[in-house]
Amino acid sequence: MLKNNLILLSPLEQFEINIVKRVNFFDLIDIRFTYSSLCLIARTIAVRFMLYKAVQNAKIIPNYWQSSVEMFILGIRETVIQQAGKARKKFLPLFIRIFLFIMTLNVTGLIPMGFTVTRHILVTLALSFRLSIGLLILAFDYNGISFLKIFAPSDAPKPLLPLIIVIEIIRYVIRPFSLAIRLFANMMAGHTLLFILSGFVLAFLYSPFFILAIIPLILVYAVVGLEVGISLLQAYVFTVLFTIYSNDSLNFSAH
Repeated sequence: MLKNNLILLSPLEQFEINIVKRVNFFDLIDIRFTYSSLCLIARTIAVRFMLYKAVQNAKIIPNYWQSSVEMFILGIRETVIQQAGKARKKFLPLFIRIFLFIMTLNVTGLIPMGFTVTRHILVTLALSFRLSIGLLILAFDYNGISFLKIFAPSDAPKPLLPLIIVIEIIRYVIRPFSLAIRLFANMMAGHTLLFILSGFVLAFLYSPFFILAIIPLILVYAVVGLEVGISLLQAYVFTVLFTIYSNDSLNFSAH
């Protein structure tokens, strides 16, 4: 029975969200606490704990844990220095937390029986939109109404200015969508491939040709290694792009 269930599962069944707890207040407010929410909370705590343990009793000669965290932080710091302009000092902790948070969500999803939160488009959209809205508020706070000049380049030909303004507005609006879709698509594609290959392994193991299971098994190990790299890369790309967007919004007058 277990064998049949494992083999017949749909590759997309792993993306279903299960409700852990549902609370209904007088049929007016329906709150659903899902497994995805549970994973988000657990991994948020994990990131905070990781940072806390790294700075707690920090030493001049760091231990393995402190060295690992410092390596990631210094890598992101160098990227921020290159891309974030004047915003780099004030918002460096934010950029570091974004990277560590997304990296944790991506990598922990590769653990057997794990759940990759970032393979759900609503999660990545919520993350990118919240960051983008916060960035928009900061842009108006830093620059006032003059921030709108970002949509009308001063060196643009006047006959083409209306068209350029429309294009710039569309380009600015689709930024959170591009951040969310890029992260979601990469995570979903890799995990779907892993699930399909794992299904082949199980199918061969319970067939007369069980020796052939070694072929998809080798592929599974290869794809897992590739997925670890992609998980780190996508967290890095998301952080770098958001850093560039923040520099464009907060320091646009400098360009």
